[in-house]
Amino acid sequence: MHQYPQRPRPDDQPSYPEYPPPGQEQGQGRYQGPYRGQPQGQPQGHPQDFPGYPGPPPPQQQPPHQYQYQQSESGPEPGREPQPPRRSRRRIWISATVALALLLGGGGFAAWKLEWFSGNGEAVSFGKNAPSPAADKADPSAPATAAKPSGDPDVLMPTGPKSDFKQTAKLEDGTIIAKTRLTGAKSGFEGNVWVWAPKEYDDPKYAKSAFPVLISLPGGNGFPDNYWADRSLGLQKAITDGAKAGTSLPFVVIMPQLNPDAKYYYDGSDIPGQAKMGTWIAEDIPDFAKANFRTYKSRDGWAFMGSSSGAFVGMKTVLQHPDRFKAVIASGGEIVPDSPLWKGHQAEMDANNPEKLAQKLIDTKGPEVYINFQVGTKESGKERMTKFQQQYGKGPVKTTIRDIQNGEHNGWHYVRGMKEGSLEWVSKVLKGPKPEAG
Repeated sequence: MHQYPQRPRPDDQPSYPEYPPPGQEQGQGRYQGPYRGQPQGQPQGHPQDFPGYPGPPPPQQQPPHQYQYQQSESGPEPGREPQPPRRSRRRIWISATVALALLLGGGGFAAWKLEWFSGNGEAVSFGKNAPSPAADKADPSAPATAAKPSGDPDVLMPTGPKSDFKQTAKLEDGTIIAKTRLTGAKSGFEGNVWVWAPKEYDDPKYAKSAFPVLISLPGGNGFPDNYWADRSLGLQKAITDGAKAGTSLPFVVIMPQLNPDAKYYYDGSDIPGQAKMGTWIAEDIPDFAKANFRTYKSRDGWAFMGSSSGAFVGMKTVLQHPDRFKAVIASGGEIVPDSPLWKGHQAEMDANNPEKLAQKLIDTKGPEVYINFQVGTKESGKERMTKFQQQYGKGPVKTTIRDIQNGEHNGWHYVRGMKEGSLEWVSKVLKGPKPEAG
């Protein structure tokens, strides 16, 4: 046994787009898949075993075979296999009528589902209305130069090279969640990254403006998917609705893969001898965002949000690199590193411990960072947040704790907390896009 036991860290929910159906957010089950502290060799959970979906009926409740073989009173004819009954035309017409009624009457849902997946797999580009590189050339024969932002010297236009994106989901407002494969130039790690840009990003009046970036990290395995890219959780819609209401900035959302495999948690860190996941999150992912989107040069346009293990990584990264990131929404109550891979590397683990990083910021008097904890009233973990706030929430380390009433340890409830106030909180400490005058 190593000296760093892992606490159970149940997954918020995996990325399965069909569940829960709208309005069915409260579930009795808990995801039974691998989590922090699961002994090696234990069976993995099934995708359906997560909050909001009760799972399949037990075997004895499975419906029996429905075919009733027709036999004459004297039994089947010798040498002929019994045949299933033929459906009457009347039954066929009834079935067709019911299907048509569902399509037209309840068919808003069917049409919505078709729209949801329409275009999936197709190539996607962002920033269609951005100025061309030659837009500011006075002399057509002069070498092409990058488009110049207007007004704010903090604006960084996309540096390139552009990634190849494929659509994975479409929202009601026509915005797209897309996916690409990235090999980090600094970490050497190759993984999946999902992105989403708000409707304002392609608005011509913002064509020379930067947008704030929200790097969103999942809990659970964080491999090979990032469940914040599942539109059913509502993260992107919460941002869209908040932007319309004036309670949220229109963030560009970057959703990277968190771990290199499902065997261990890597604490978003460069653990000696392992994949450099700290460099991947803190350097390669921001560089990727800068290559593809209009962003801010300063930390005033950069924040994290995450749940469970992803909350830990986001908070740790902000405290570790306060010159690059300013704020984090951390949901689920994870505070200290506890990967078993730290064994024998105490100094390196301490360098990735939010408690020690916060104390270092306090001792050096800054720069200021902002941590907004979220916790459901039906989950554990608040005591750890409160202890952290009491010990380290001073000086440059600004902390708040948001209680989510009747909230459990899952992404739906954390998004609800964001809609109820955490998005507005983070929007007040970051810079937003500025429309071009005139």
